[in-house]
Amino acid sequence: MYERVFEKLKYTFNDAGLLEQAFTHSSYAHERSPDSPEHNERLEFLGDAVLEVLISELLYKRFPDYDEGQLTKFRAGLVCEASLAKAGHETGIEEYLRLGRGEESTGGRHRDALLADAMEAVVGALFLDGGLERARAFIHDCFDGEIRRQSDSLEQFDNKTFLQESFQKNSKIPLNYVITDESGPDHNKRFTAKVRHNGKILGAGSGRSKKEAEQNAAAEAVKKLGLR
Repeated sequence: MYERVFEKLKYTFNDAGLLEQAFTHSSYAHERSPDSPEHNERLEFLGDAVLEVLISELLYKRFPDYDEGQLTKFRAGLVCEASLAKAGHETGIEEYLRLGRGEESTGGRHRDALLADAMEAVVGALFLDGGLERARAFIHDCFDGEIRRQSDSLEQFDNKTFLQESFQKNSKIPLNYVITDESGPDHNKRFTAKVRHNGKILGAGSGRSKKEAEQNAAAEAVKKLGLR
């Protein structure tokens, strides 16, 4: 019944009832019995805690140079509604969700908040059925691509912010970013940016968007100036 999910999880549940509970929204349970506890909210509570611990562990080990603030920001970008909903969609859990008639009719099956909650419940169920190592393996596999994507964005953001903060300590003159070149067709443009301070060019960079080009210019400036 849950073959697609088992394939994505790389794990077959010993107690499939746990997975069924993870897929059961409170609206479905309450339509059948108003006092029924057989829905996914308790598993969601557990899965939220498991996710936070294992994502924290993963980031701590993978990014030894990041300080507490960077790690906290990074974790928040992963353990959030949008990221969890995306992971839930990729795992294919929406086709198995059990929803009440009202929730189903208003598009709940594809709502980010509901998918994110169900994803946390699945992690909780996986932890109970397979233990911490199985949950860890799934989370590492599930979030690896998103971690790489967000680490690139975080590094770029930090370079631009770090450069700004470095100059603010000694100068009231702001940094100035200028797009100096634009090339390529509309669907595949490349931009070149330069960052200046008080008329002096500090660095240059290119990218697929103006923002990316500016971030890369800041990264070059940080490197050339030996700021870190």
